Amino acid sequence: MIQIRHFLYRTFVINRLSNEKTIHAMKHLSHYIALLIGIILLFSNCSFLKKESAPIDENGYVILSDEQVENIVNRSYQYVALYNVNNKFAIKQGGWNTLQADTQLKDHTMSEIARPNNDSFYTSAMLDLRAEPIILDLPAFGSKYVSLMVTSYDHYVDVPKGTRKGDFQKPEKILFYSDRTKGYKGEPVIGVDMLYKTEGDFVSAVFRIMPHANEPEKLKSIVEKIGTVEMETLSEYSGRAPKSTREISFPEVGKTDLDIFENNLLEVMQFVFNHVSLDPNDEMDQKLLEAYAPLGLGPAKKYDPEKVKIDGERFRSVAERIQKENLGKLSDPGLVNTMAPKMFKTKGLTDLETILTVSVIGPIGLPMEEAMYPNVTTVDGKPMNALNDYVIKMSKDELPPAQAFWSLTLYDKANGFFIPNDRKKYSVGENAGYKLNDEGGIEIYVAAEKPDGVPEENWLPLNRKDEEIDIILRIYVPDLEKVKSWTAPKAEKL
Repeated sequence: MIQIRHFLYRTFVINRLSNEKTIHAMKHLSHYIALLIGIILLFSNCSFLKKESAPIDENGYVILSDEQVENIVNRSYQYVALYNVNNKFAIKQGGWNTLQADTQLKDHTMSEIARPNNDSFYTSAMLDLRAEPIILDLPAFGSKYVSLMVTSYDHYVDVPKGTRKGDFQKPEKILFYSDRTKGYKGEPVIGVDMLYKTEGDFVSAVFRIMPHANEPEKLKSIVEKIGTVEMETLSEYSGRAPKSTREISFPEVGKTDLDIFENNLLEVMQFVFNHVSLDPNDEMDQKLLEAYAPLGLGPAKKYDPEKVKIDGERFRSVAERIQKENLGKLSDPGLVNTMAPKMFKTKGLTDLETILTVSVIGPIGLPMEEAMYPNVTTVDGKPMNALNDYVIKMSKDELPPAQAFWSLTLYDKANGFFIPNDRKKYSVGENAGYKLNDEGGIEIYVAAEKPDGVPEENWLPLNRKDEEIDIILRIYVPDLEKVKSWTAPKAEKL
């Protein structure tokens, strides 16, 4: 009996030990299998990455076809232009979350943007919405034209407030925030009239205010109202100290957009990707991401200039050609009229050709419901040059169909800047000054010297040199029905 028990006990122990060894062996085997799978995946991933990474030429530049470079430039121009414009304004104002208000019309020292206006006051709020929302106080200005335009680095333009819509008749507050504003998702705030979600973290909110410059008392009142525009954080509005904003390094701006294409396009675009909202359902947004995929750029990534380089001179050359092609569209009124309904619109309401064209010609304009920008071409169809003098004639019935006001402004074509002159006369219109003739029409002279008998108000001075010039009409709150049968005036060489 004892022998039987001893036999059964030995059998149990041996089986148990055998099972434990088997289990132990199986554990080791599973570890080896996991390790083997990991090694296989590592090599397969390396092989995949090697296939996906773009090839490099002997200069260390990513190899891109001509079609790829052109596609990247076309799809980047709106972002490059607005990064350059918005950051220049922020630098000039002393940084982000600053407010600057004009109390006189812009002059030829204005070089932050191509083809600025000389017929209204700007009040610019440059907003950094990363740390918390910003609230703007909107006064009742007492002007017959005011608009508040909002845009971020993507150059999609919105006008949430305007006298055309009946706004600015009473004081209001508007709160701005973005997808990445910390701790805020659009909750109502007592005392705030409007919540506005922007497309980006760094935003320009720009008032255009008709100053009624030739009505001294009204001008004085409007200037006083402009002084009441205020900006504060949500914390400050709630009686608390403002939240600290994380320090951030901005890529350098360029003297021109072409400088960015040559010197730091990838750095700028990676910064843009990290601070604008890209819609997975928007075709233009997705095409942009596809264009930059071979370069490894996209949202929530970092750009390493040691690993990815492009031929800046090549990109600048392509951008310069595209710039010239789009500036040439100014001389085609039919094309400009076709594009007008899609100019300066929100995302989804424009197309690549239109937003590229306006980014080249003059960024941050207004949609056609607020303003139209027909170009004045010549009677003979030739480009205007400062070697010549010109006259632009309009009868009473040919005046621009503006329901607010109109102006005509002179620029150099290459840069889109005002022509410097001692009189600081850059435009003709209700605010910069004009004088109608006895029949209610007008003759505007673009000349190096004022012709005899021409009113001072109707003379735009030239600097006599071999330089192409542009003349842009601005029609504020155009009568869209009358516009259909109206034709922009032409300049006649004298």
